[in-house]
Amino acid sequence: LAPAEAARADTTVFPDGRGLPPGRGSVAEGRALYVARCAACHGADGTGGSGGRLVGRAPLTASPWPEKTVGQYWPYATTLYDYLRRAMPIDAPGSLGADEAYALSAWLLHANGIVAADAVLDAASLPAVRMPNREGFERAAR
Repeated sequence: LAPAEAARADTTVFPDGRGLPPGRGSVAEGRALYVARCAACHGADGTGGSGGRLVGRAPLTASPWPEKTVGQYWPYATTLYDYLRRAMPIDAPGSLGADEAYALSAWLLHANGIVAADAVLDAASLPAVRMPNREGFERAAR
């Protein structure tokens, strides 16, 4: 890896927002980016495709094999951002810039009914997003 790539890959984003880079992204920007970079695998509206479902709020107990969507599974919005920035899109992992990852996070959170249509996310506002399943995990004893 080039030094700049290595530095970005070595960044850890914590649930409280530590490690988030400067930048910002809106729901509208995220929608356009989603259509261009994500819809081929996750469907036009995020409800399915070869890459799986991202949008949906069915209870995890509704099925013995629930699809773990952003809206009903992920505990922290910062984890979504970090995953998008590091691992997506599948054909070019790590290629999204900070603004693009904030924008995609904004659109996915909006599509799941978690943030408003006019939301703009950044390092200050993203950690403040309260995910529906925040309390749905138990700490493992070490």
